[in-house]
Amino acid sequence: MAASNRKREARKSLKQPAWLTLDGGFAVRHCLVQNISSAGARITLDEAATLPATVRLAFSRDARTGHLCRVVWRRGSSVGVKFIG
Repeated sequence: MAASNRKREARKSLKQPAWLTLDGGFAVRHCLVQNISSAGARITLDEAATLPATVRLAFSRDARTGHLCRVVWRRGSSVGVKFIG
């Protein structure tokens, strides 16, 4: 029964350009959202290893929009993020 409670959210394949805002809006990194759900997303970017634990993901370059995210895993150039705000 516990396994059914941990079922993943349905993910939508997206492959859409987006931006990650770091350092309170002063640093912006371009990324590609590979897939997304209501709980989080898988993104790819060149500097995945240097990404801080918390970022803002947006589909426009405006630092005031988007989702506050926590990085939950890293594999090469891919990063998994969970929406927290």
